[in-house]
Amino acid sequence: MTEMGVNQRIRAIRSNHLTMHFALTDDQLMIRNAAEAFLSEACDSAAVRRAAGRMDRALWQRIAAELGWCATAIPEDCGGLGLGQVELVLLAEQMGRRLPCVPFLSTVGLAATALMEAGGGERWLAQIAAGELSATLALGAREVSLAGCAIWARREGESWLLDGGSEHVPDGADAALLLVVARTDDGPGLFALANDHPGLTRTPLETWDLTRRLARIELAGVPAQRIGEVRAIDFERIEALAALMLAAEQLGGAQQCLDLTLAYCSERSQFGQPIAGFQAVKHRCAEMMVKVETTRSAVYGAAAVADTKPPTRELVMEIGAAKALASEAFFFCAQEAIQLHGGVGFTWEYDPQLYFKRAQAGSRWLGTPESWRERIAAELME
Repeated sequence: MTEMGVNQRIRAIRSNHLTMHFALTDDQLMIRNAAEAFLSEACDSAAVRRAAGRMDRALWQRIAAELGWCATAIPEDCGGLGLGQVELVLLAEQMGRRLPCVPFLSTVGLAATALMEAGGGERWLAQIAAGELSATLALGAREVSLAGCAIWARREGESWLLDGGSEHVPDGADAALLLVVARTDDGPGLFALANDHPGLTRTPLETWDLTRRLARIELAGVPAQRIGEVRAIDFERIEALAALMLAAEQLGGAQQCLDLTLAYCSERSQFGQPIAGFQAVKHRCAEMMVKVETTRSAVYGAAAVADTKPPTRELVMEIGAAKALASEAFFFCAQEAIQLHGGVGFTWEYDPQLYFKRAQAGSRWLGTPESWRERIAAELME
């Protein structure tokens, strides 16, 4: 099935099952505007450069403890606000615009999502909601997917011991709570590790994208607590919801690339006039805008579907389409921003290089566009 055919089938299913409303409520607009205002002041590009390669702990304290953003989608009985994926996506979008060096995606998008879906992690959710705990989830290998899981859990008496390792764990060197997905004899399981065990090694990685800290974790007989009931955890759903948050970040990054490019083209003059007046430049900026707005509709729509708690099959198709669009739109806009800035676009002093590196580094996270389209096509062919 062609890419166009997959997209047409997705739209048909959506129209048959849901009437989509993309207008944000007044409360949602307030959340988005407040997040945009705060991050534009607290996390400008100079702050990102100062924190590059390390966690901005002061900013994380303000976001997690003072503003309470980590509590957004956590249930009220766990100390959260009990809001939905739409509100979470609005925050993640603004995070993607400013690239703060904080463990928001790993704590909220990965760890908290896994704990809510698995059940049994209420005490950790309460700490995350209160801004007292940073956390992360190690899924698999390079694509950070369940398919690449290389950690095994073995039972010894009443205890579980974990062996193996995981590459490219977001904030894996800093997170206070480390969750892992491990293979067991009765299927994959979710485990919380004993962080102080000598068999656990966390190695920070030198990566191209200095705004996101990654680490390699290695396990040798590390004790762990199993979370949730056997065979009751829908890891495909966890992976999809985490991918939705990453797609929202990528949407924000694409929007910022467009904004930076429009501002630069309005100031840069050639042949006695701003280059923004050249037809070729207008066309390229217009194409960026079309990709950004198309992605925004897909991401917001997928978030609205997720809030209806649909079956996993439908959720995967909706989020998969949004994630594929977001990865490609972000890379396209970052690439165009570099080119339209000319020779300075990839220098450290200008911002487009930050977004180009983030777009490249995140393009394979939680599934490539190609792998998501293959999954969607397989679901539709059934």
